[in-house]
Amino acid sequence: MASPVSIASAAPPRLRADTLRPYIGILGVLLGAMMSTLGSRVTTFGLTDLRGGLHAGFDEGAWITTSFGVGQMMSGVASPYMAAVFGVRRFLLLGIVLFFTTSLLAPLSPNLNAFLAAQFLGGLGSGTFIPLTISFIVRSLPPRLVIYGVAVYAMNSEMSQNIGASLEGWFSDHLSWAWIDWQYCFALPLMFGCIFYGVPRDPPTSMCLRDLDWPGLIYAGFGFALLYAGLDQGNRLDWTNNGLVNGFLISGALLTMFFVVRELIAARPFINIRLMARENLLLLMALLAGYRFIILSTAYIIPNYLQTVQNFRELQVGAVLLWIALPQFAIVLLLGALLKRADARLVLAFGTALIGAACLMATNLTSEWATDDFLPSQILQAIGQSFALTALIVLIVRSINPADALTIGSLMQMSRLFGGEIGTAFMQTFVRIREQIHSNLVGAHVDGLAALTIERLAAYRAAVGARTADLEETAARATKLLAANVAQQASVLAYIDGFLAAAAGAFACLILVALLRRQPPSPF
Repeated sequence: MASPVSIASAAPPRLRADTLRPYIGILGVLLGAMMSTLGSRVTTFGLTDLRGGLHAGFDEGAWITTSFGVGQMMSGVASPYMAAVFGVRRFLLLGIVLFFTTSLLAPLSPNLNAFLAAQFLGGLGSGTFIPLTISFIVRSLPPRLVIYGVAVYAMNSEMSQNIGASLEGWFSDHLSWAWIDWQYCFALPLMFGCIFYGVPRDPPTSMCLRDLDWPGLIYAGFGFALLYAGLDQGNRLDWTNNGLVNGFLISGALLTMFFVVRELIAARPFINIRLMARENLLLLMALLAGYRFIILSTAYIIPNYLQTVQNFRELQVGAVLLWIALPQFAIVLLLGALLKRADARLVLAFGTALIGAACLMATNLTSEWATDDFLPSQILQAIGQSFALTALIVLIVRSINPADALTIGSLMQMSRLFGGEIGTAFMQTFVRIREQIHSNLVGAHVDGLAALTIERLAAYRAAVGARTADLEETAARATKLLAANVAQQASVLAYIDGFLAAAAGAFACLILVALLRRQPPSPF
């Protein structure tokens, strides 16, 4: 069997450490990673405003986030090989131009279909950023600084994950929904300049294009995109009770199976998935998906609790999530220094345990909790995520050859997108089902003849009676208030169950960490 096409030739050569170029280039790719993550998070928080601005209904508007995520998934799969063909610098610049153009024009769309097309193309553009970031950091920084670059990358990713609610809330309160897209038009030109100056020019490799494994690329691109769309729409459309979701998931699974078989037998696979057999790498990718599962699970629970139970707006929700982002600034350099001296597996285990403990702390949730009540658990989770994700990426970087960095970047992008989407889809469905169960159980224990029930209804009638003299209307409103209170308590209990599920996921990850073997010495 012929050896697979190498993409190492397209990776930028190591630059001289005494110039500013590599650092300017790294600033550019870090900006790209931040905007790629922000693209999905801000859109998620701003979905209501986007639907209103586009005059779209709930079901129509649900495709806005799906179209962006599908675009990111498709380009994330293809990025390593396309970067090998056209050059990393040229491919990144193309992605920037595409993302800038669609971000500028999307709010001007005449209808929802045009906006969805712009979102998809924007996802294609921004999806190129993250797979190429780790590659550039590893190949451009001096070995002694690679760990610090990885730590900054992990901090940057987590920060952008948790500032989306604050940004969307500010745009909604002070500007308009259009700025959900236009915000990128300020940072993308800066990124373009950094990439243009800081990433070395490398010639296109036409041989790679002629030898491209087109069937594998098509299977992977469409297979992963269909799976992503099925997961994203599954909870809304009731999973297997909907033909469209069944079609997405079944066809996506079949195409993904074809992709795996094709890449294992192809003489020149476009993604060398044989790398997954390398020691620890499969476990590390599973852990990356697992952490994204936990992070986006809790990132779903807290905003939804604050919005449904406390009626918070996005800007108020953002004040809670910022406490996950801010502590990472304080510890990023210390964490980099620690990982140069300590066993990264121990740091990973410590961070995972902190995440699990934070989720268990949050199970003390009541209907009275507001911003301040979440701070202890969120600060603990922030520290845990910083330790765990930084150590995990360091372990991934140490387990690969620099020549394989582009392929590993693509595998990381697929793991993080699928892990996050599975986490969100699972938690949406899990909380909805648990809420229905708790609502039934709590409601079954509300006895209309019990003294406590009579007392509560009397209090509600007294409160409502101050605004109306109609006794029948007063009684009806009091009953509705009691039913609303039951629904609120059912929601709180469901969110507590969600935190328990996230904690269980953290401790499952801890078991995987225990299976990791010691790595050989690394220059990083």
